[in-house]
Amino acid sequence: MGYLNSVLSSSSQVHAEDAPVCGGGLSQNGKFSYGYASSPGKRSSMEDFYETRIDGVEGEIVGLFGVFDGHGGARAAEYVKQNLFSNLIRHPNFISDTKSAIADAYNHTDSELLKSENSQNRDAGSTASTAILVGDRLLVANVGDSRAVICRGGNAIAVSRDHKPDQTDERQRIEDAGGFVMWAGTWRVGGVLAVSRAFGDRLLKQYVVADPEIQEEKIDSSLEFLILASDGLWDVVSNEEAVELVKPFQDPEQAAKRLMQEANQRGSADNITVVVVRFLVNQGSSSHSNSG
Repeated sequence: MGYLNSVLSSSSQVHAEDAPVCGGGLSQNGKFSYGYASSPGKRSSMEDFYETRIDGVEGEIVGLFGVFDGHGGARAAEYVKQNLFSNLIRHPNFISDTKSAIADAYNHTDSELLKSENSQNRDAGSTASTAILVGDRLLVANVGDSRAVICRGGNAIAVSRDHKPDQTDERQRIEDAGGFVMWAGTWRVGGVLAVSRAFGDRLLKQYVVADPEIQEEKIDSSLEFLILASDGLWDVVSNEEAVELVKPFQDPEQAAKRLMQEANQRGSADNITVVVVRFLVNQGSSSHSNSG
């Protein structure tokens, strides 16, 4: 056991033991608040990472939120957490052409990750589900099966698509590149990997790309909140259930903790990481806004 423990602790320095972590904050312009909660769950090691960051770019206050779910170890997910948003806000076209800047930042971060791993022979990878808030725009980008769901007008709407190898277009893309998809407990690229897009995964890189799918939403009074989470939540909680669970909480940190607890109670077998962002556009005009 001693050896096993030392191996596990070295791969998950970020989380003390099995203690869940949570926190939150408010943007300087008062337009959005956010909260996060993250727990190893039933796993002995932690491969989930998250990032919540508010920055100023060319005079704009920008919110950057991400959930990164590692596989084959924590290293790739930790690298993406540390580098993706820095690469993005340094992009010369970040404000003028945000979508292409996001796509560039994903691919640049992926190629830098692969370069940085040259001395490593392990094949680690990571999903990413990210939300960028610029002005009245919300841009959601993802690779893999961490998911983004919004509540608009009281309804749950998925704003990302889980990248699974058995999706018709993903399977076609993999096979066109000379790869194959086979069943091994679930559908897997090369019989190995259960997601069809990811950062890292050097040995499968020609099939498992880091090209994000990007969806844009307008931030207006009908947009209430956003949930980003790893599949530790989505494996056991539906999009609609997650939105209903968040609705009663004005405090996004409490909402994120509630979702994490629900996934645990429902027996999620994976690490669980949740970020909730509440949009406060319509709060000023509400007579109830000063109650909390």
